[in-house]
Amino acid sequence: MPTSHLLSNLMRRLFRGLIGLGLVFGIIGPVVVVGIYRLVPPPLTYLMVQRTLEGQGFRRTWRPISDISPELTRSVIAAEDSGFCAHHGFDFNAMEKALAHNAKSEKVRGGSTISQQTAKNVFLWPDRSYVRKGLEAYFTVLIEGLWGKRRIMEVYLNSVEWGPGVYGAEAAARKNFGVSADKLTSAQAARLAAILPSPLKWRAARPGPYVRRRSGRIDRAADTVRNQGLAHCVLNSGSSR
Repeated sequence: MPTSHLLSNLMRRLFRGLIGLGLVFGIIGPVVVVGIYRLVPPPLTYLMVQRTLEGQGFRRTWRPISDISPELTRSVIAAEDSGFCAHHGFDFNAMEKALAHNAKSEKVRGGSTISQQTAKNVFLWPDRSYVRKGLEAYFTVLIEGLWGKRRIMEVYLNSVEWGPGVYGAEAAARKNFGVSADKLTSAQAARLAAILPSPLKWRAARPGPYVRRRSGRIDRAADTVRNQGLAHCVLNSGSSR
């Protein structure tokens, strides 16, 4: 057999092998990891490592959703994603409004759902590239399908950044109000939800005028979430474990 033919066969096999590895690591790998995190608390995220290396410290204590005040769930839904229980990971109306707003204003408004934020926080890195957004969409579909809403909220509340070196509801509640996450009042929960867009700048314990006004609006919106049952997919569900 000619040497050129042998090389051609070798290259084809190598190419098929690379495609197979790409499928394993690019498609099957994420499915396996998401499946594991359905049962096991996700460990350190990229952002947590980055902030720690920047010298911000690290404070986080995992709490199951049953040990987190329902007031916080209602407040973050009111503040971040009022359609959380209605959509399947993406709120296209919110995306369109954000695009329209950003086209006219220098102040960027996000249209990401809590599901998308959870996918980004847990599995990816902070970036606005198309690659990262594409991966975010893939992981969003996976967690919506494999976790369900209650687990998504549980992971979100335990992973989101709530101040320099502060991650998750328990650490945030302890640092800002000196109570455990299950003891948060509606006003305290609204303040924590109010600082989510800028947790390194805004403070929940000693809020400025803007955060006070924002938390007041969120507190009132959380009443609507309660009255209209907009958090039913989290608070009326069984255990996520």
